[in-house]
Amino acid sequence: MKVRFLLIALLLGLKCFAQDYSNYQIKNIPLTMKNRANAVIRNMETSVDMRAPENVIFTVKKIVTVLNKNANQQAALALYYNKNTSIKSVKGLVLNESGVPTGKFNLSNFTDESAVSDFSLFEDDRVKYYNPSVSTYPYTVVYEYEMRFKQNLNIPGWYANPYPDVAVEQSTYTFLCKPGDKIRIKAYNFNGAADVEKNDKFESYTWKVIKLNAFKSEPYAPDPDSYLTYVKVAPEKFSYYGHQGTYKDWKDLGKWVYDDLIKSRQQLNAETVKMINDLVKGAINDKEKSRIVYEYLQKKTRYISVQVGIGGYQPLQAAEVDRLSYGDCKALVNYAQSLLKAVNIESYYCVVFAGSLKKSIDPDFASMDQGNHIILCLPFENDTIWLECTSQDAPFGYLGTFTDDRFVLACTPEGGKVLRTPTLFTENNLLKREAELTLTADGSINGKLKTVFAGSQYENYNRLINKPYSEQLKLLKDEYDIDNIDFTDLKLTQNKDLDPVTTEILNLTIPRYAPENNKHVYLTLNAFNKARQVPEVRNRTLALYINRGYTDIDEVVYNLPDGYKIDLKPNDIDLKSPFGSYTLTSKIEGKKLTYKRKIVLNNGIFPAEDYTKFADFFNAVSSNDQNKIIFSVN
Repeated sequence: MKVRFLLIALLLGLKCFAQDYSNYQIKNIPLTMKNRANAVIRNMETSVDMRAPENVIFTVKKIVTVLNKNANQQAALALYYNKNTSIKSVKGLVLNESGVPTGKFNLSNFTDESAVSDFSLFEDDRVKYYNPSVSTYPYTVVYEYEMRFKQNLNIPGWYANPYPDVAVEQSTYTFLCKPGDKIRIKAYNFNGAADVEKNDKFESYTWKVIKLNAFKSEPYAPDPDSYLTYVKVAPEKFSYYGHQGTYKDWKDLGKWVYDDLIKSRQQLNAETVKMINDLVKGAINDKEKSRIVYEYLQKKTRYISVQVGIGGYQPLQAAEVDRLSYGDCKALVNYAQSLLKAVNIESYYCVVFAGSLKKSIDPDFASMDQGNHIILCLPFENDTIWLECTSQDAPFGYLGTFTDDRFVLACTPEGGKVLRTPTLFTENNLLKREAELTLTADGSINGKLKTVFAGSQYENYNRLINKPYSEQLKLLKDEYDIDNIDFTDLKLTQNKDLDPVTTEILNLTIPRYAPENNKHVYLTLNAFNKARQVPEVRNRTLALYINRGYTDIDEVVYNLPDGYKIDLKPNDIDLKSPFGSYTLTSKIEGKKLTYKRKIVLNNGIFPAEDYTKFADFFNAVSSNDQNKIIFSVN
């Protein structure tokens, strides 16, 4: 009786979610859409209703078929909320491969937990999360949910298909607003135009895609935004947690950020103003003053996430950071700007999208959602300086690979300015290594090695630099990845000038690196800097993107034992291609063998069909990096 009752209850619950899902049987998916796909979005309808700016309604209806276990995450649903973003409703079903409902879920089935990150101190975001527990494939999940936002500064956009290995049968995005509302819209990589409907109650704009085949992740791929289909919407007039504003371009938006979010947060107490002025009293110019202020900031403060203020956009008061000695990127930049202002140095609070993959704000379309980090710009007359204020170790004027070479928004009293951060050029992203080693009769090598890292490669040893000596030695074995290598001495230093360098000096031993075998010795010339193979990609569709170029120069001198005679010496190599160059030479003078290697990899974007040539070039480098010289031993 109990089982029968539960079955009846389940069927009644499923009936309440009334709809015929027989169209979503697995057999109805076109074979061409299953090709290369782990999941298929059968239908997705996304709607944003902005007719009430302080009560924006966001609705999603989605039907997705999971073909195998690699796509289970496509069935999961994570909804983030806080006091200004609410989840109004959620309901869903699980269907078997025949389109027959086998289970249902609603908000009570979700796990609710804090969305606070490990490095955050103040943050009130939470997440409700649900992932159906299904072990039989394929299966289909149907769900719909509605959320409400108490602001319209950030309007949810739309990606037609942001996921690799997922095909899309149909997806639509509809934006509604009041008649006469001024909005700006930009569709990226979308063929066609939106369907527009206007009447006396609303205006609607709808974008639709059908039959998008799955795409694969590919190595050396560009920023996904360069090839994915997506839409951004930004109203000219907005309301944001009690703050109102208007913007139609970056100049307007930067002006609002400065006037509404920053200007009132820069007061320092009189004691701090006097202290910082006393500190820079001996400086010979404004650049030297700035360095002193920056180094003071680094010694005094530490980074910790603080997601409070106006929706997480407004920094803590400068006086509060001064008292607490911590803050997030917004707070630390605002504090640094306030200290600089106290010594009469102008600076710009800059919004940037940070990350190793270079990603710029769109210079032609302003919106508040294009940044995830704040940095500081000092616009000196002949030499602009950029500062990363969250790092206690970064050199003055060095941004590094986290924010280099991209467009950012500078927020100034005159309005926003689109600026570009400095580029780390190929020739300056340098690794230069010199080694003198002795090859002993038992095949071991020992000696001294010096390596200088500059440009983007300055950061190569960041994870080692402040570690205890014993841990540095342990981590260094991972860096060199040579069997049985041992370091008898290590010195790591960093010169933090405007063109910073990291220098590594070490003594090393590698037991039986080139042991004698049948009166012959096989010595691999390149012990320390071997290139890895580049994977083959058939039918590549994405452009080849080399994010950041570099230059590596190695020179190794081997002192040879008595009685070694060359049997076979590899040819010198000189390769040139649009992607870079590679030279390799070796010569023997008396008992000294000198090996020289130089590789230059150029950054840039190349057509997809060039990937095979790139792989051929790089794999030729990798192959020649394994070259051996063969000696006979008397």
